[in-house]
Amino acid sequence: MFKRTWAAVLGASLALAAAGCGDTGDDASSGGGGSRTLTVFAAASLTETFTALGKTFEAAHPGVKVRFDFGGSDSLAQGITQGAPADVFASASPATMKTVTDAGDAGGTPQVFTRNRLVIAVPPKDPGKVARLADLSRPGLKVVLCAPTVPCGAAAKKALVAANVRVEPASEETDVKAVLTKVSLDEADAGLVYRTDARAAAGKVKAIEFPESAQAVNDYPIVEVKKAPQGALAKQFIQLVLGAQGRAALTGAGFEAP
Repeated sequence: MFKRTWAAVLGASLALAAAGCGDTGDDASSGGGGSRTLTVFAAASLTETFTALGKTFEAAHPGVKVRFDFGGSDSLAQGITQGAPADVFASASPATMKTVTDAGDAGGTPQVFTRNRLVIAVPPKDPGKVARLADLSRPGLKVVLCAPTVPCGAAAKKALVAANVRVEPASEETDVKAVLTKVSLDEADAGLVYRTDARAAAGKVKAIEFPESAQAVNDYPIVEVKKAPQGALAKQFIQLVLGAQGRAALTGAGFEAP
């Protein structure tokens, strides 16, 4: 989980930039040489897909290392507005992206590159006997959700309201991976997670689709961060995500086309 304090990260990252990781304007893939690091802040639900795309990007750009910070989109957005050096921000909702654009820290107009929806995740043996969203309100059932400030939490709240289902969560987690972990470890009877995360954890949890998820589909926007240390590389990474390879990777993981 993403738990570092931005004051500490900022000092270390600035020192790294001063050591020569800034954008020199010569693309390593065209023979410019040198080692550079592209820093991508991305929603936790993008972990598996973006990690794979990062390897694809590195293969096409010799000498470039893609470093990811995955976590709750709200925390990542706050980090950017507080000065944490990043090149790209991929958020799990327009609301958390707005934090960055309102602060003037976006280097362009955010573009929606994919969508995601919720499922109910339960342990493989489903001890709580969950079959539908309304079951989450059953007394004694231990349910975990993302915190309301996190996109997966905001989506969960919207879906529950649409279904007129009231849930008292046993805990509210900082990102969707934390919810998934509690369910997979049998520390909860159920949790609301993204379809893509449940698919990535196949065998550790069972996913239950529910119709009300259509009322809470999240759009995922991506943008270059203003004053990105690696501005040229940031643009190229965004092009990869928006292009055919990115779309194929995302839909293959269970994301939906925007």
